Amino acid sequence: MTTLTPSEIVAELDRYIIGQKEAKRAVAVALRSRWRRKQLPDDLREEVYPKNILMIGPTGVGKTEISRRLAKLCNAPFIKVDATKFTEVGYVGRDVDQIIRDLMDAAVKDTRKIMRREVMPAAVAAAEDRIIDALAGKDARPSTREKFREKLAAGELDDTIIDLKVRDKPPKIPIIESSEMNITLADMFGKAFKDRTVNKNVRVGDSIKMLVDEESDNLLDDESVNQSAVQLAEQNGIVFIDEIDKVCGRSETDGRHVSREGVQRDLLPLIEGTTVSTNYGTVKTDHILFIASGAFHFSKPSDLLPELQGRLPIRVNLRALTEEDFVRILTETVNALTLQYSELLATEGVTVSFTDDGITKLAHMAAQVNQNVENIGARRLYTVMERIFEDLSFSAPERKGESVTVNAEFVEENLGEFVNAADISRYVL
Repeated sequence: MTTLTPSEIVAELDRYIIGQKEAKRAVAVALRSRWRRKQLPDDLREEVYPKNILMIGPTGVGKTEISRRLAKLCNAPFIKVDATKFTEVGYVGRDVDQIIRDLMDAAVKDTRKIMRREVMPAAVAAAEDRIIDALAGKDARPSTREKFREKLAAGELDDTIIDLKVRDKPPKIPIIESSEMNITLADMFGKAFKDRTVNKNVRVGDSIKMLVDEESDNLLDDESVNQSAVQLAEQNGIVFIDEIDKVCGRSETDGRHVSREGVQRDLLPLIEGTTVSTNYGTVKTDHILFIASGAFHFSKPSDLLPELQGRLPIRVNLRALTEEDFVRILTETVNALTLQYSELLATEGVTVSFTDDGITKLAHMAAQVNQNVENIGARRLYTVMERIFEDLSFSAPERKGESVTVNAEFVEENLGEFVNAADISRYVL
């Protein structure tokens, strides 16, 4: 659980997402409220529930990214789901309880990673012993083993081929879900293959990580991992439900809307607080933070069931991105596309630099396409950048040592004819 203040959380989110201050403040307060709840006495702590959030805004403005970055910030299990993938009980499709099962998969993975760090020194020592056994034999003298250990640490044995007995990976099995049995074929057969071992000839350098992971798992108790993961999911889990507006609909209109309204009704107990059975134990959803989002182009939040509206009390509106926002996205964010393309092409020996007028032209082109075709927000920058660098990316291996300056003229030359074309959708979408 992070101890960052709301202003520090917003500042961290600002490094990756431009604008949307209202949404950032809402999630920052929600995250800080979790820390505050932890400080309360046990009897009162159980009575404090998370204030779930409904984000309203067009596509590509940062709704998903804000939630994902928030989860990374506090190392919380995170799952993003599309509301349209679920159907009402009785219809063919996924049931909403699968959301929590997927969250638990993420929590177990995170918990195992954390607990592996705690046993890492012992796991490394055990892995080194297995490698030395394969190199010098189990009966080698202590002085001989110590010499091998020194060479191993120095990397002198990385290219040596050794024969190891390692845990066999279970075969890839298609996932067939069953809400009644709450188990998949992959789960059943995975357990059957868990204790199988095979002999493999591998390089010492390649075997170290594999053996450390295996020894870490041997040192961990599955029951302890599962219990810790359940607690992590219950107390810190974040569920992002996208396209919530797509399940708006009234039962009076047609049969499809019956199923849509049914999805909302199935979500009610999940968001309010219920108990879900998973492969790792029962999970209470009372204190999981739910963030729902939707564009609400053809509906409005009041079209949701009144009960569901009450379970999403915090509402924030995200505005559409402007040309000025695109300039900031290309220059101010830590993971700016301009930096990504420069570094990617640098691997081919091509130096790419951006001028201010080039970035301004890029932003203008993206905003113009959004206006003329369809507004998909910041995602349009990916399309425009890929179009601009299409020829350079293709010929980069043959242009090693060259320097390319992306200015307004370069952007116009590589994109102008498409933006000005009458049927722009043929080229850009």
